[in-house]
Amino acid sequence: MECITWFVPIVPGKLEAWKEFVQECQGPRREELVRSRQRIGLVREVAGHMQTPQGDDVCCLFHEAENLSEAFSAIARSDDPFDVWFRGKLKEVHGISQEILESPLPTKIYLDYQQGTA
Repeated sequence: MECITWFVPIVPGKLEAWKEFVQECQGPRREELVRSRQRIGLVREVAGHMQTPQGDDVCCLFHEAENLSEAFSAIARSDDPFDVWFRGKLKEVHGISQEILESPLPTKIYLDYQQGTA
């Protein structure tokens, strides 16, 4: 299983739009989100908000899947209405394009401690 934690900017002036996007994913579009994540093989997704010392809004993301590159590429290429909507929101609130989703993973793991493993 692969996992990454990464940070993406929230476009200036889009914090409220980001919050609405997250609330929509957890509320009225939750079932669509679940189906999408099952279809692409993503087993865990966590999103949080923080502000940098400079005052910039960023989203802290955690993703877990058997193959993260395949999962991100699958959502980038999907024509499922939810995935199309989701990509549009990523572009609006983060500036993340379809091409970025199909690029190599945005972070490299250097330390991964887990209790009970050697």
